Amino acid sequence: MEPVKCIHCGEDCGKHPVMWDGKPFCCNGCKTVYQILNEKDLSQYYKIAPMSGIKVDTSSAGNKYAYLDDKELKSKILDFSDGGISKVRMFIPAIHCSSCIWLLENLNTLEPGIIHSSVNFVKKEVFITYNEEKTSLRRIAELLESIHYIPEISLEKNEENKKSQKDILIKIGIAGFSFMNIMLYNFPEYLPGSQQLEGFLKDFFGWMSFILVLPVVFYCSNDYFLSAFKNLKKGIINIDLPIALGITTLFLQSSWMIFTGTGIGYMDSLTGLVFFLLIGKWYQNKTYQALSFERTYKSFFPVAVTKVKESEENVVALSDIAPNDHILIRNHELIPTDSVLVKGNGNIDYSFVTGESLPVIKKEGDVLFAGGRQIGSSIELEVTKSVDQSNLTQLWNQYQTKAESEDGIESVVNKVSQYFTIVILLVAVAAGTFWLFRDPSKAIFAFTSVLIIACPCALALTLPFTFGSTMRWFGRSGFYLKQSSVVERLSKTDTIVFDKTGTITYSAEMDTEWKGEKLSGEEMGMIRSVSMHSAHPVSRAITNDIPDKIIYPVEKFKEIPGMGITAEVKGIKVNIGSEEFITGKTTRSEAVSTIVFVNINNQIKGYFVIHNKYREGMEQVINSLSENYELHLISGDNDSEKERLLPVFRDKTRLHFNQSPEDKFRYIKRLKSEGHKVLMVGDGLNDAGALNESDVGISIADDIFQFSPACDAILKSGKFKNLNGFMTFTRKAMWVVFASFTISFLYNVVGLSFAVGGNLSPIIAAILMPISSVSVVAFATLNISLLAKHYKTGK
Repeated sequence: MEPVKCIHCGEDCGKHPVMWDGKPFCCNGCKTVYQILNEKDLSQYYKIAPMSGIKVDTSSAGNKYAYLDDKELKSKILDFSDGGISKVRMFIPAIHCSSCIWLLENLNTLEPGIIHSSVNFVKKEVFITYNEEKTSLRRIAELLESIHYIPEISLEKNEENKKSQKDILIKIGIAGFSFMNIMLYNFPEYLPGSQQLEGFLKDFFGWMSFILVLPVVFYCSNDYFLSAFKNLKKGIINIDLPIALGITTLFLQSSWMIFTGTGIGYMDSLTGLVFFLLIGKWYQNKTYQALSFERTYKSFFPVAVTKVKESEENVVALSDIAPNDHILIRNHELIPTDSVLVKGNGNIDYSFVTGESLPVIKKEGDVLFAGGRQIGSSIELEVTKSVDQSNLTQLWNQYQTKAESEDGIESVVNKVSQYFTIVILLVAVAAGTFWLFRDPSKAIFAFTSVLIIACPCALALTLPFTFGSTMRWFGRSGFYLKQSSVVERLSKTDTIVFDKTGTITYSAEMDTEWKGEKLSGEEMGMIRSVSMHSAHPVSRAITNDIPDKIIYPVEKFKEIPGMGITAEVKGIKVNIGSEEFITGKTTRSEAVSTIVFVNINNQIKGYFVIHNKYREGMEQVINSLSENYELHLISGDNDSEKERLLPVFRDKTRLHFNQSPEDKFRYIKRLKSEGHKVLMVGDGLNDAGALNESDVGISIADDIFQFSPACDAILKSGKFKNLNGFMTFTRKAMWVVFASFTISFLYNVVGLSFAVGGNLSPIIAAILMPISSVSVVAFATLNISLLAKHYKTGK
């Protein structure tokens, strides 16, 4: 009779299972979790991976997490806390499968106070954003424990990773020591006349080899056995299974030979196998860490911030900002680091951090957190912490990530890897069976060598290293990608849509001309006081053109995307914007210009004529891109420059002006519905919706801290002339991917042919296995480096 398995965790329920709703459970804890999930309509947890739960410890948490109620200690654990919204990162070792991810990302169903939760599977971390009024950090920790995802809360964020690295180095040391000594014991076996060796010496060497191999098998190899066992319990066959089978086969066969006195077995091959496997694992971990380090801490956003010193404003690199510096944050600009508000009225939108769009009112002396966006007039801040690029990158990555296509190359690789192990197991059994009847001496080597040498690791490493190398070269050249998958999406692009102002034109180099009534010094000062609070290129051009440096206090500032800005100065209403925004109609047009009207105290005073200056190499970029892409232009400005742009874009049906942010969004959506793969290039100010809707969105960044978190990439404005080179580079990078796949495929075919023939020892297979990964990494990195130099991507 087959044992009854627990519906929740899959453990044996014994003779007297706990029953509920006709379903068996091994204990009341598992039954309770199952009941909770069903009550909250989360039964899909079991459909993703049946019996995927973890056996529950029924002991109550009691006051275990009472310390989380301490405000001082809680402040050190939380990543963010303001306006009643808090954010925390927790390390949860029990995360092990897709069901875990699904459940932890639906915690808001179990606890209404939780706003959002996301999982980093590789690091086994969950990021939780919650409402302090509806729940608490302690309740969240107790909730996680109740469903047996016990959080390990520590102020040392990298403690677990350091311990993991230390463990693998210890294992390499033990395996290396055993391997060298067993090689010495087996050395006489490889020399002529070894049969003359005294029998007791052979036995002694055999038993010494057996003793030395025990820690290698039961400690150094335990990760392979545990991984294979846990996945088998879930009905999953992973790549660690054939390795575990190979180690087991060599150990049992060699032990039998030593016990029966028929030889000293293959203990040297076994320890050598584990030693080289661990070295390969360590190398891959170090390489991933190197990629992660460069991605997280060195991916410097190509933006700067306005530093205020003795009433003088200077744009400086973000990395140059230090504690106690004063910085100016304009309307819709992001706060780059934790600061204190020293001047102005803060109206902070933390949706970039928490997902909640309701602004938080701040007064002078209040603490502001990195990632907040000021809504309204400019504010002056005093920096309290150095800029943490890792935090900014993490915030950027969490913002509305586009869903990956199921026909994407990464999805295909995952499907191939899924069936790879099953095929290898079948080949190994067939090879072992064949040689068992043909030449039994080769059977053990054929079986284990097939299991060891055939590895999808090289296949799996192709994408992260090719795309990772591409991202590094792009980053060093002023083009910053949000994720590695953006490389593939860029390579598939067939249509490019450009914004005009601040994208193909310079945002800071505009000639401004006033037409209208002669303005008094006070009126000019009022206009400048309002325009300086906006980060839009046109507003900045007006601010820079007015010589009067007198600044008046501004109240009720508001910026309407695509229309203009409005505020009160000294009790007088000032409106600056498009003709439609000021007059309610559109009649004027000036050659090669943008028109900005001014209304002071309900009187139209006139308008500024803004003469645009196009970016260096704009015509060459558009001409080169037109050879491979369908090009469009959508602009919120009037059509005064249509005749200037028509010879460049050539097709007047693809030039669209007077477009609102909603119009831009709908235009991109229509192109996608027609089957186009759309790249949107904008400045991120009035086209965030279009950037997010496109397959890939690139934000052009000038010398201000102003980019759209909806974008997939940031292009430093000075590198705009290299856009076609970057696009061509992505297509070449895909060829490197396919070439790497070919190398991986050939490696497996050639390696298997030798292994199936019984001509490959397990120790050689163990050496070749990591070499295949190294070769793919080296091939991808070298070719990307050569391509980067060939295409001169800004270097």
